[in-house]
Amino acid sequence: MSENNKIITRFAPSPTGFLHIGGARSALFNYIFTKQKEGKIILRIEDTDLERNKEEFTEGIYRAFEWLDLKFDENKKQSDNFPIHRKYLEKLISEGHAYISKTKEEDLLEAKKEGKTLRGEVIRFKNPNKVISFTDLIRGEVSVDTTDLGDFVIAKSLDEPVFHLSNVVDDILMGVTHIIRGEEHLANTPRQILIWEAVGERERATYAHIPLILSETREKLSKRIHGEIVSVEYYKNRGYLKDAFINFLAFLGWNPGGEREIYSLGEIIKEFNIEKVQKGGAVFNIEKLNWFNKEYIKLQSESEQLEYIKEFLPNIEKYSDEMLQKLRPVLVDRISYYAELKDMDEVGELDYYLNTPTYSNPNEIIWKKSNKENTILNLELIENILRKENNESNLDNLWEEIYKLAEEKGKGDILWPLRYALSGKDKSPDPKSLLYILDTKEALLRVENAIESLRNL
Repeated sequence: MSENNKIITRFAPSPTGFLHIGGARSALFNYIFTKQKEGKIILRIEDTDLERNKEEFTEGIYRAFEWLDLKFDENKKQSDNFPIHRKYLEKLISEGHAYISKTKEEDLLEAKKEGKTLRGEVIRFKNPNKVISFTDLIRGEVSVDTTDLGDFVIAKSLDEPVFHLSNVVDDILMGVTHIIRGEEHLANTPRQILIWEAVGERERATYAHIPLILSETREKLSKRIHGEIVSVEYYKNRGYLKDAFINFLAFLGWNPGGEREIYSLGEIIKEFNIEKVQKGGAVFNIEKLNWFNKEYIKLQSESEQLEYIKEFLPNIEKYSDEMLQKLRPVLVDRISYYAELKDMDEVGELDYYLNTPTYSNPNEIIWKKSNKENTILNLELIENILRKENNESNLDNLWEEIYKLAEEKGKGDILWPLRYALSGKDKSPDPKSLLYILDTKEALLRVENAIESLRNL
């Protein structure tokens, strides 16, 4: 593709808060579309709101994309173009497309009563009051009568352009050919097309408005209502995997068809068709995200899983490398995202790996269909298997003998008291996993202690 025909897109967030997952999805769709077309994608920080912009939010946006590993071809800040925006304002005024508007005296007085401040003068775009039509790649033909829009504000002063003017001028200057953004911007498009046509420097961009992301109650997912869960960094900090998050985001409003759901970013880029993006809102289902993440955890190598476990498991210094190696398959089987390890630690779910149980209520060792005497006898049979010298180094043989015993005596009568003896809890990994994690001597000690606790009932 020649430079003149190259697809150029942009993602243009405002640094007035953390990166919303809706913004991340817009950026992702821009990225996928652009890479598929071998084009160029620009990250443009729209920092024209001088009162609300914060550098920490800009840095947060950069961190989020670093985590997602979405690399832009250029990084820009809109404020760098303020002098150019002034020239375009002057041009629009001189050509009769815009004018300086004085605020009515009664409006100034009314605003003062309400504790608000209105400027004495603003710059308005002179609306030609006509029908604007454009082809949206997702929504098809769109026509809007701009008469109801009135003469809208494009700057607070020559040196203070607002969103509509700055947005259009920068798109023109950067050669943007395709504008892919959220449905909430659909109402802005007619105004921006009017400005684009008035500037008249080149053919206007093609638009695509992707659907809103909705909560499970089908309301717009917003920072105000839903808080930190709409932030990309929330998921990074909770130990979600970026590949899982990208796969999930890509499927919010689009999918390639068929039953398969696990796709790498490269595969998504090959399959993506922007015209197949749905028009209606896409529901953000946290359980579905957790499913994606668990599937991606399974795809990690053992060393990658251990790296995440060491990052998220509290008091990691208490665990030897050997124990972590044994714990790894059990832990990753029980989580959907790595921060759940912290939750497990807080409620004491991991205590049985570090501390010998005390059995404060020995009755819980007894299987519901059994009794004290039978449970003691069954634990003594397990004790004898654990004492066998050849079983100390052959855990597979050890488990084979215990499972054979369970098939003879009843799985509940053998496996329940064994699991409780090893963990001291009614909710824990299966006894086979516990035996593989604990060494044989520790397992034997716990079974002996459980027998003693039952005898003292």
